[in-house]
Amino acid sequence: MNAPAAGPVNRMDLMARFQEVRAQTERLCAPLAVDDYQVQSVLETSPPKWHLAHVSWFFETFLLKPFAPGYLPFHPRFEYLFNSYYETLGSFHPRAQRGLLSRPTVEEVYRYRAHVDEAMFTLMHAISQERWGDVAGRITLGLNHEQQHQELLLMDIKHNFAMNPLRPAYQEKLAAAAESITPLRWIEREGGIAEIGHDGGGFAFDNETPRHDVLLRDHALASRPVTNGEYLEFIESGGYGDAMYWLADGWAAVRENGWCAPLYWEKHDGHWWHMTLAGFLPLNRAEPVCHVSFYEADAYARWAGKRLPREEELETMLAKQRVEGNFVESGLLHPSPATSPADGQWYGTVWEWTRSAYSPYPGFQPLAGSLGEYNGKFMANQMVLRGGCCATPRSHMRASYRNFFYPHDRWPFTGIRLAADR
Repeated sequence: MNAPAAGPVNRMDLMARFQEVRAQTERLCAPLAVDDYQVQSVLETSPPKWHLAHVSWFFETFLLKPFAPGYLPFHPRFEYLFNSYYETLGSFHPRAQRGLLSRPTVEEVYRYRAHVDEAMFTLMHAISQERWGDVAGRITLGLNHEQQHQELLLMDIKHNFAMNPLRPAYQEKLAAAAESITPLRWIEREGGIAEIGHDGGGFAFDNETPRHDVLLRDHALASRPVTNGEYLEFIESGGYGDAMYWLADGWAAVRENGWCAPLYWEKHDGHWWHMTLAGFLPLNRAEPVCHVSFYEADAYARWAGKRLPREEELETMLAKQRVEGNFVESGLLHPSPATSPADGQWYGTVWEWTRSAYSPYPGFQPLAGSLGEYNGKFMANQMVLRGGCCATPRSHMRASYRNFFYPHDRWPFTGIRLAADR
């Protein structure tokens, strides 16, 4: 089996990174009560307990079983319980029933993690230098996979808490944010032939490859995402009630689901509030709008007389920026307002919908074997998002990163950046 591209190849560096990523997952779960680990509020989410076990299953399945002679799995049925979607590895527990698993207990899942960690450190110490390249590549993939689940953990916890009438808070409070909206600036960009895709330096998922030429047409990008206040204008103008702004599937979703505002928004006594990881709070109009579907993002862009960016337009712009912004390391875990109209707001805060369908790049080849199921088989019926969000680890982000969700999805930290033809 081919190995994915490796990150740190130095043994001690990779062991240190393994320890840090694994510890971060458990730090994110530290504010939870034991009862919180069990909840699965909708099909799209998973219980925190399942996330903790699944990322350990990944290392057990793709590293310990093939590379650690004599390794004894922690439990013979965990292979079935915590396989997410790898058909080539056998059957797996239905996703919709993950919240029904009262056993294994939370305590047993943490023992499973400790069991896997101990075996992984033994493997990293003992593996021969000849085999280190393959092992290092898979470990790096596993760590990036776990970072994806760290982000999903926060998204899922937020949805789980939002469904609770008590409106519990994951963290005590949000830092005070500016309430004045930074003026939006349009950045004019010339068209031409450009390259996108990962350049081969460091780790990348297979869906970021191969690097290839694209044709950019003259266009303009907004310097920051759309704010809550700007989106409110769309709501108050009747945008959710006017079919002319909506794609057919989007209009059907609006009517079927009764959408009239982004997910987590509620109006009380004439004022808008929304659910955050710090509980139920008044809406700040200066913050980027969040938890909107692709359909809502597209409808807003049409209402505004603009469009959503293409993924190549965003990638070539992101490639010119430093990877700085409101990532998980800020501890805010909430979208933050733009502060500088000159520099713009490019990374972090909210994942930005593009108008690009999630499909393979020309010449795309998935990883060989079961790891090829990681991305390639999802390249249909989903849309690409770019730039990261307030729950994304900074070390996980790069200009070529392609996230993807279904167009109706609203529970991720998803927002809107406008683009325009020139």
